[in-house]
Amino acid sequence: MSINDLVSLNLGSPVVLAFLLGVVAAFIKSDLRFPEQVTSLLSTYLLFAIGLKGGMRLRESSLTELTWPVLITLILGVATPVVAFLVARSFLRLDTINAAAMAAHYGSVSAVTFTAAESFTRAAGTLSEGYLPALVAVLEVPGIVVALVIASRASQGRSMSSAIHEVMTGKSVVLLLGGLIIGAIANQEALTRVEPFFVGLFQGMLCLFLLDLGTLAGQRFNSIRRAGARLLIFATALPIVFGVVGVLLASAVGMSEGGATVLAAMAASASYIAAPAAVRVGLPEADIGLSLGAALGVTFPFNLIIGIPLYSEVAAVLA
Repeated sequence: MSINDLVSLNLGSPVVLAFLLGVVAAFIKSDLRFPEQVTSLLSTYLLFAIGLKGGMRLRESSLTELTWPVLITLILGVATPVVAFLVARSFLRLDTINAAAMAAHYGSVSAVTFTAAESFTRAAGTLSEGYLPALVAVLEVPGIVVALVIASRASQGRSMSSAIHEVMTGKSVVLLLGGLIIGAIANQEALTRVEPFFVGLFQGMLCLFLLDLGTLAGQRFNSIRRAGARLLIFATALPIVFGVVGVLLASAVGMSEGGATVLAAMAASASYIAAPAAVRVGLPEADIGLSLGAALGVTFPFNLIIGIPLYSEVAAVLA
């Protein structure tokens, strides 16, 4: 496939079109907005379903097959927040606390970006690995913890115990890890009975969730515009760098073209669920709107529309 074909395939995806509809709704000041309870239910469903599907696939994966992917995922989980922090300090000229908050967002992972990349590579017929949802759980926590440790050292011994506890016991980590364990150990026959709900309905639920996220992202564009061009460059260039590094590492350990694309999208994504919750506890003085605006208002739509096809093209060249 050419890059134009890949972009066309991605832009024609219902989940991407649902997100764009939400953005348009925000721009025209529509009253389209889901109640908080519905948004919470959708995010709970998606996170648990991602974990459950990952656990089901783990049954089919050997320890040997998982060793290198898990290792490079951990490397990305440590390296990306450090790089994001240094770039935020030097290029965005943020103070230590806000640079650490930005690093937490860009060091962690967006489960929805992962899901969009997985759907894209399955549609393209390039994905072979079934264990990738397990890597989402591996990448979720380290980036946030590293960013909080950086801030702690810079703040001369600030205790991070409550923040780390918040990360480990937060909704996203519990649902991902819990679903992963249940999918891996539950009775196969019983899993088959719930599979239509957690697998068959997944894409429809994702469309609804992205529709709602689109309205939220559209509302963040004014704050992004006020932040200036440097933030736009940061929120698009850094994901490209992380994505290319992700493709290189995945290809080096023998992952498929689709697997390398998905890992790249994970590395390039920015968290807007787990990271904001952890930053609110660990770095209460940080400007959460700046980090969340960059992650949700710029990086998320960039990866959804341009980034995923780009990483796929790089993976195809390396393959």
